[in-house]
Amino acid sequence: MERRTIGAAALGVGAVGLGCMPMNWAYDSSQQRGDRSLRTVHAALDAGVTLLDTADMYGPFTNELLLGRVLKERRADAFVSTKCGLLVGDGHVVANGRPGYVRRACDASLRRLQTDVIDLYQLHRADPEVPVEETWGAMADLVRAGKVRALGLCAVGARTRSFRRPVTGGGYDGTIRQLERVQQVFPVSAVEAELSVWSPEALERLLPWCAARGVGFLAAMPLGSGFLTGTLTPGGGFEADDPRARHPRFTAEMMASNQPLVAGLRRVAARHGADVTPAQVALAWVLAQGPHVVPIPGAKRERWAVENARAAGLVLGAADLTEIAALPAPRGSWD
Repeated sequence: MERRTIGAAALGVGAVGLGCMPMNWAYDSSQQRGDRSLRTVHAALDAGVTLLDTADMYGPFTNELLLGRVLKERRADAFVSTKCGLLVGDGHVVANGRPGYVRRACDASLRRLQTDVIDLYQLHRADPEVPVEETWGAMADLVRAGKVRALGLCAVGARTRSFRRPVTGGGYDGTIRQLERVQQVFPVSAVEAELSVWSPEALERLLPWCAARGVGFLAAMPLGSGFLTGTLTPGGGFEADDPRARHPRFTAEMMASNQPLVAGLRRVAARHGADVTPAQVALAWVLAQGPHVVPIPGAKRERWAVENARAAGLVLGAADLTEIAALPAPRGSWD
């Protein structure tokens, strides 16, 4: 698989990563099986994926424990990205950016992951009660202590959301202000945020900010929470605890109205071969947004992890990118 470089520390990773959250958190809980998830991670590594993206809140904790079982055997094959800063309570999630907590959270993640060092440690959310510079300073101390190699900021869900009018630059203003502040304390190596054909807001300001500063961009939800794979049926329903069951973009009406996006990806896929899928085209589109961009699609099954990894070998031409750019704007809000 093609290799890409993240941040000033020149951290090399496979061009397509693996988002591990669905294995233990959110989406259809009845499909969250440890043995199958282990096989999926191994299959991804075998296919050339190196970046495994997790967080201590996924489970909570169980996702890191699962990856620890893999890393115990294959640490040299993997690039580990995990996060701190969010605490999961009974039906709620709160931010905690106190320096003492950050240090304890890192030590706990190292134990669960069964490793001596975390390749990329991300701040999941800034704590409104703690200056972000203080939190970032504690994270920088972890790099100096040799427990962490590089730092990142997770901005998933942080944009100003609007899909009924063109983005005018305000989508990630708050995130960019945070990045400017923490960059003065210690270099930012990566930013994780949503980016896909139907969630392109990061293209206007956040992605260029990263490119101008040599900061890697981890593209979360590059398959639109599964919609861009073309495997979801409008009105097919989701399990009660799947957040898509309550999501405005996943109503039967909105899914049906956004089918032209999937149809367009299918047309592009057909030009590249019978075995190419809409999901691979969606990932190749993300990869085409810059050499510092690494999509991290989630997967719970070996089949999907391997299919996603193969998207690294799909190169879209100018005509493909023009056709995708001309597809109808996605309808509906994420709110």
